Amino acid sequence: MSSSTLTRMDLGEAVFREVGLSRNDSASLVESVLDHMSDALASGETVKISSFGTFSVRSKNARVGRNPKTGEEVPIAPRRVLTFRPSHLMKERVDSGKKS
Repeated sequence: MSSSTLTRMDLGEAVFREVGLSRNDSASLVESVLDHMSDALASGETVKISSFGTFSVRSKNARVGRNPKTGEEVPIAPRRVLTFRPSHLMKERVDSGKKS
């Protein structure tokens, strides 16, 4: 398994190669898509990408945690967390290790 990371620049370069837009237009397109996704999630909407997965925001209640070193109880504030649930196709693809 490789330890490389896919970046925004990599996505922009892929759009440049596949679609044929200029590098600047490709980068702008990637930024625009990511901004729309971020805005939707920040406002509490679910983002579903067919054959990929679903991003959603969950609310977690306040609770009491414990410092593992000292055993001291620490209050954990309520918060919203981002979750991702991959589609069945994505799960199968990751499991098989095949590229498209």
